[in-house]
Amino acid sequence: MKKFWNFADGESGERTLRLEGIVAEESWIGDEVTPKQFREELNSGSGKVTVWINSCGGDVFAASAIYTALKEYRGTVTVKIDSLAASAASVVAMAGDTVLMSPTAMMMMHNPATIAAGDREEMKLAIRTLDEVKETIINAYQLKTGLSREYISRLMDAETWLNAKKAVEMKFADGILYTDNGADKVQDAMIFSQSIITNSIVGKLKSSARDHTQAPKIKVKALRRRLFTLGG
Repeated sequence: MKKFWNFADGESGERTLRLEGIVAEESWIGDEVTPKQFREELNSGSGKVTVWINSCGGDVFAASAIYTALKEYRGTVTVKIDSLAASAASVVAMAGDTVLMSPTAMMMMHNPATIAAGDREEMKLAIRTLDEVKETIINAYQLKTGLSREYISRLMDAETWLNAKKAVEMKFADGILYTDNGADKVQDAMIFSQSIITNSIVGKLKSSARDHTQAPKIKVKALRRRLFTLGG
């Protein structure tokens, strides 16, 4: 499996872990080697650990194993998001004793997804499994934020993106890097969802099409693909 993490020891004894790219390109289900390697590297030292995250997401079970290992770690864990913590990577971020975001960073949460094949009973099983996986993700978000499960579920349904200030306001993060007063120095908080943006743009385009009889028809699915290329 391609390694997506890197540990480094600083001169002061503080350790740094960088999680970059896809969180496991293959599932950790049935993989006894890779999770064990991660835990061994994490626990090979002691003291504070700073975890830098720049990831669009990946395998939810790998994220769960990393989250649990970080929560079990005997030293203080500080998470710093330098660009993006999306999907499964946002779950890993919830393991930090303190979570800090760059003023330019974003966090994204959405429902888990999978690929399934088989008869109708197997499709039902896939749906039930996704529902249970969603509950495990909500557990991590709720433990960090104290928000209600129903509200977090709605955020995931809408594929919600948070800028640094909004993440702090909603307690997904604790502060913003490079500012003296946390979120106060960042201008407006921003929260938006895939459905809201798509509906707004499509609505404007349809309105324009009604005003111009020669305007081409809008292909909503194609528009969605062009607008939303990020995620895990």
